Amino acid sequence: MHHFVYKNRVLHAEDVPVPRIAADVGTPFYCYSTATLTRHYKVFKAGLDGLDADICFAVKANGNLAVLKILADLGAGADVVSGGELQLALHAGMAAEKIVFSGVAKTDEELRLALNSNIGQINVESEAELRALSAIASSMNKTVRIALRVNPDVDAGSHDKISTGRKTDKFGVDWTLAPALYRLARDLPGLNPAGVAVHIGSQITDLAPFEAAFLRVRDLVLILRGEGFDITHLDLGGGLGVPYSHHGASPPSPGEYGEMVRRTVGDLGCKLAFEPGRVIAGNAGILVAMVIFVKETPERRFVIVDAGMNDLIRPAMYGAHHDIIPVNEAPLHEGLTPADVVGPVCETGDRFAQDCMLPPMASNDLMSLLTAGAYGAVMASTYNARPLIPEVLVDGNRFAVIRRRATFEEMIALEQAPKWSG
Repeated sequence: MHHFVYKNRVLHAEDVPVPRIAADVGTPFYCYSTATLTRHYKVFKAGLDGLDADICFAVKANGNLAVLKILADLGAGADVVSGGELQLALHAGMAAEKIVFSGVAKTDEELRLALNSNIGQINVESEAELRALSAIASSMNKTVRIALRVNPDVDAGSHDKISTGRKTDKFGVDWTLAPALYRLARDLPGLNPAGVAVHIGSQITDLAPFEAAFLRVRDLVLILRGEGFDITHLDLGGGLGVPYSHHGASPPSPGEYGEMVRRTVGDLGCKLAFEPGRVIAGNAGILVAMVIFVKETPERRFVIVDAGMNDLIRPAMYGAHHDIIPVNEAPLHEGLTPADVVGPVCETGDRFAQDCMLPPMASNDLMSLLTAGAYGAVMASTYNARPLIPEVLVDGNRFAVIRRRATFEEMIALEQAPKWSG
């Protein structure tokens, strides 16, 4: 469910007409719904009712400070994968003890930042990182709770580029090698190996891969406890999918997901952490674009909009689908015909949809790409010297720009010619 609906044939974000926002901030822009973010967080939390669990929002899904603050005020922590994301989470007011730091390439500087910030847990992904963290922690006279991120060799069944739990993926340590690394961690100073972590991928639409991974984690916990380890924390990652199309199959609900968690690891007595991102933020955002031209060829109808792949890379990068609708609902008598919705970037791959069924469109019409609240603005670039676009937050009948459109001068402010160029 989301709060982007037609009212009097005009798309609204909660109670704000989308054309009003477009007139104020220009196009293209991202728009987020406070009500949807809040509802999705609460629904996910309710799905885990009865479990001792922290919800650590995956900052990589949407790193806007205003979005993070909404979630922080609801009680969310953060899953971060860089020093920058760690600082974002803290700046947004997320409690340090609810921050989990993941990622395969944490630098010494990032590990020191994590230790100085007294975050709740660092997920270690290799023996080399284990030794580096031990050296840094002991030099700072600190002891940090760690979890080894275990690679359970489970195929999440999602896109190849967002599957992270197979033995050929770069993430985590092979689950069969994990006991030996836990023994090493127990012997190294500065480390408290009290957790196990797993994350098998993103946009997962079937509970079976989760269940297979969690059962392997369960087996590992029992093995480690048999060796005297006091395993008190499990980080079960994120990855629960969302519907990107009204015509596709619906992923499992948070309630169904929570029941599977109870069935697989609920009796282990561990404090649990979850890292949802897309399932909270995905349907809480849209990308609004304006039609520049409609181009008819003997083969295709091209609806050319002012948003490009630099603004939303998912369709070009993953072949991802986003439902696309006109902001002004077409009259029922206007027939739908196929169109390719494309952007201005000088790449053939700058295409948001192929054979999208749309009514007649004309220059200056507004269109909305749905389910754009996750992995949208955070993955944007300035390719083709196109400035980053605004992000807008709606709350009831009010809206605010929470990241303004960058100017050309700001975009090039970090660049300079070498002194020898004259």
